Amino acid sequence: MMKKKIALIGYGVIGKRVADAIARQDDMELAGVCDVISDWRIQTAVKKGYSVYAATEDAQDSMQKAGISLAGNMADLLGVAHLVVDCTPKKIAAQNVEIYKERGIKFILQGGEKHETTGHSFSAENNYASALNRDSTRVVSCNTTSILRTLTALKKAGLLQSARGTLLRRATDPWESHLGGIMNTLVPEKDIPSHQGPDAQSVDSELDIVTMAVKVPQTLSHLHYWNVRLTRKADKKEVIEAFQTSTRITLINYSDGLVSNNTIKEKYLDMGRPWGDMYEVALWQDMLKVEGDELYYAYVVDNQAIVIPETIDAIRALTGMEESAEKSIKKTNKSLGINNGGQL
Repeated sequence: MMKKKIALIGYGVIGKRVADAIARQDDMELAGVCDVISDWRIQTAVKKGYSVYAATEDAQDSMQKAGISLAGNMADLLGVAHLVVDCTPKKIAAQNVEIYKERGIKFILQGGEKHETTGHSFSAENNYASALNRDSTRVVSCNTTSILRTLTALKKAGLLQSARGTLLRRATDPWESHLGGIMNTLVPEKDIPSHQGPDAQSVDSELDIVTMAVKVPQTLSHLHYWNVRLTRKADKKEVIEAFQTSTRITLINYSDGLVSNNTIKEKYLDMGRPWGDMYEVALWQDMLKVEGDELYYAYVVDNQAIVIPETIDAIRALTGMEESAEKSIKKTNKSLGINNGGQL
């Protein structure tokens, strides 16, 4: 099968990780990356051997002045690609959609955009089949991805009735900490439910879910606490077995010294993951508690990494390269070191 050529628009926190993930696949190739920046970030893409394109005329001028060798502009890149993954900041991607539609090119957006922009939201273990050969989809946000992974595992096991979650959200991405972010305060989201619950329902409308969220003054990850009403009385062993059916949930133990998000991050750095990325949901096994038909658990979400494998699977679904969710997930997992001791 001929490799699909994938264009990447936006080489930021998510974009650079998607680019590297695409480069690791044997059934697709990175056609190039397109952005407006001319600093160290895009210069890193050049050093990795990626073809670089300018998103605008102004960007082209500044990139050329910075000595960046350009392969062309955004139109040139779209002209050689089968599909485009847009990882630009919120609202910019929505503006780019008209360009993609005019050119008749398939596209994937990230969770910062609204569900209505594509009419389809994606989570690999939940609704891969409904994305097959579509013209577009939206990979849901990091928090929503984690919610869907955990609740889908319970639902498939016939255990899920309803779920109520509280999210402690990081203030900003680590690399942007010098630009802003809260300090010495907690900022609760005004609305209940917070947007993550309805977002999960855009993938699975059957979910009975309510979320609440508060922004906290740290940057490493998000932390979730969940109270789930089960369909019946169950025991801890049965619940853990349900979570283990997801290849993208990793069970960790407080007793192993993994008592905080920084210790978990250090573990993944020690494992040799690029940027210390954790693609999995890290769920505390020894904190998990079941009382009759009620389940309580907590987990950590790597806001910079969790959507990367989902994006790769979405590429396969939209292009029709792989009809089986299980096969695509297995292929992506292997390429990223998921369920393989973390090694690439």
